Amino acid sequence: MATPTIDSQKLQQQGTLYVVATPIGNFADVSERMRHTLASVSKIAAEDTRRTGLLLSHLQIDTPCFSFHDHNERQKLDWIVQLLQAGESIALVSDAGTPLISDPGYPLIARLRENGMEVTAIPGPCALITALSIAGLPTDRFVFEGFLSSKSSSRKAQLEAMVEQTATSILYESSHRIKACLEDIRLVFGKDRRIVVARELTKTFETVLDGSIEEILDKLNSDHNQSKGEFVVMIKGQEKKPNILTPESEKLALTLSRELPSKKVSSVVSEIYGVKKKLVYDFLLSEKNKEFTN
Repeated sequence: MATPTIDSQKLQQQGTLYVVATPIGNFADVSERMRHTLASVSKIAAEDTRRTGLLLSHLQIDTPCFSFHDHNERQKLDWIVQLLQAGESIALVSDAGTPLISDPGYPLIARLRENGMEVTAIPGPCALITALSIAGLPTDRFVFEGFLSSKSSSRKAQLEAMVEQTATSILYESSHRIKACLEDIRLVFGKDRRIVVARELTKTFETVLDGSIEEILDKLNSDHNQSKGEFVVMIKGQEKKPNILTPESEKLALTLSRELPSKKVSSVVSEIYGVKKKLVYDFLLSEKNKEFTN
């Protein structure tokens, strides 16, 4: 069914949806704009009304809340749009941090944008950016993966797709899965890949662990407290590999290709000379083509 268009006069009468970032643990991070917005809107759409209620109680704000989470957001879209069209303004908040970053809200924002309705961000805390800013890992390029699958087989498949990534990879994890997740990272990335694990950011027991995957796992296994809380896991990207083959690497590839499949040769030469496997494979393929044409 086609979405009805909205004329300019009606748009002026509509309310605004405010996407409001809230503290990720420390209520002292509340901004004046955040406080004013939460106090001024008609209603607050909250991922967890109980957790948002604690924040509002701290701020002495009595704006009514309604639940808006993964399991009901699509059912409440039409109702929220109607409220906004009627002139009410609404704040969207998640449990903590910036909404939509591994939290509900995307279908709502997409709908409002499609209809030309007003959406405004009230920026503030975000665990992803907070962790990256103190990790000491490259920040010029990073890939946010959110929460990986709870199933080990699916999680390992997701991790395998990240192994060749040269940018810093960032993911969220919970206390009951952090060890299993790190075990899978070790299996896929190897025990020596550098990672940084940030725990309980901005809270009393904030901890940042930095080292190889093996070292971080040892720390978690030796101290049960390090497995508690909410985690941001950052994996250093793969070192960029040369995009050319040297005469020595070409010679080795050709020698090995007499006894081994091209895929195995590519893997061996890649490990020895630090070049991309595909580069070696394409070289061997071109050499075979030359043999056929000569």
